[in-house]
Amino acid sequence: MCIRFFAFCGLFFWQPLYADITEKTEAYSVLATEVVTGLDHPWSMAFLPDGHLLITERSGQLLLIDKTGKRQIVTGLPEISVKGQGGLLDVVLHPDFESNHWVYFSFAAQDSTGIGTEVARGRLEDNSLKGVEQLFSLEPKSRTGRHFGSRLAFDRQNYLYITLGDRGEKLRAQDLNDHAGSVIRLHDDGRIPRDNPFLDKKKHQPEIFSYGHRNIQGAFVHPQTDELWLHEHGPQGGDELNISRRGRNYGWPIITYGVNYFTGTKIGEGTKKAGMEQPLYYWVPSIAPSGMAFYNANKFPQWKNNLLIGSLKFQTLVRLEIENAKVTHEERIFKKKLGRIRDVKVGPEGFVYLLTDADEGKLIKLEPVLK
Repeated sequence: MCIRFFAFCGLFFWQPLYADITEKTEAYSVLATEVVTGLDHPWSMAFLPDGHLLITERSGQLLLIDKTGKRQIVTGLPEISVKGQGGLLDVVLHPDFESNHWVYFSFAAQDSTGIGTEVARGRLEDNSLKGVEQLFSLEPKSRTGRHFGSRLAFDRQNYLYITLGDRGEKLRAQDLNDHAGSVIRLHDDGRIPRDNPFLDKKKHQPEIFSYGHRNIQGAFVHPQTDELWLHEHGPQGGDELNISRRGRNYGWPIITYGVNYFTGTKIGEGTKKAGMEQPLYYWVPSIAPSGMAFYNANKFPQWKNNLLIGSLKFQTLVRLEIENAKVTHEERIFKKKLGRIRDVKVGPEGFVYLLTDADEGKLIKLEPVLK
């Protein structure tokens, strides 16, 4: 696929050369266009201020795609372990990237005790990461290849949030001496904030901000409330939308709206328990959510303040309308037309971008059809 770029008000934006699919949604006719193809299970993307784009491939490569469409492999990454659902995963820019050039990324890493999620940062210079430093390492590690979580997000105070899965070992999500199944909160340089809820408690991991999560693969910080919104995979059913709040227990695996795979039998104690948080919204059957963006741009004005969530299972884009932290409406778009949607981002010009999870994955641009 050829790509060209145009400049407007100092921003570069993707301009595909031909269109692929048009879908009529409740508010718009939406054009979906492939703008980059041939990606090896892409997992995340980050738009740079100059219009370049970073894309992670789970197989361990970080790609820099420039304004001419040329792709380069970014060098300087640490050793990455590619196993099951693990590999090179999320990538985000520091809020002050234009001055410090810090790029943050999550990945699976292995040592003598096993494999687990780690987070590092490096300064992007041309097509290389310099001064790479590890900021976080999940403990304890284990041998499974499942549920790495791994989304990253910054709030307005430059706190870094890291989402972690239960590593396929569900009871770990209730163990506060174990990072698995939690949200981690750090300063941007990896230091632990003094007001983290479990900092001064014995046999508690001080980085934990909230816990009782199964496998979080979508997260963003709300621009109005500065709270971390996230979604997580349930088992068979019971995917959840939550807001992570300090010290709260989100219940997995004691409470869930899902059931055991294959048998359909009950997990835990039911769907509610005192002291455990209820989801804002949940899906039965599971949609297998991955990637999430808050839409607050002008290209789709009727989607303002909506959530856009990728679905791996149903190969669809889920749009949620939110009022007072409650979901009031759901729409599913491009059902089984684009592939397994792994990540969702709003580009600097206000269009929506999707990554599809496949051996030949794609970057897809969504834009309204002008009448």
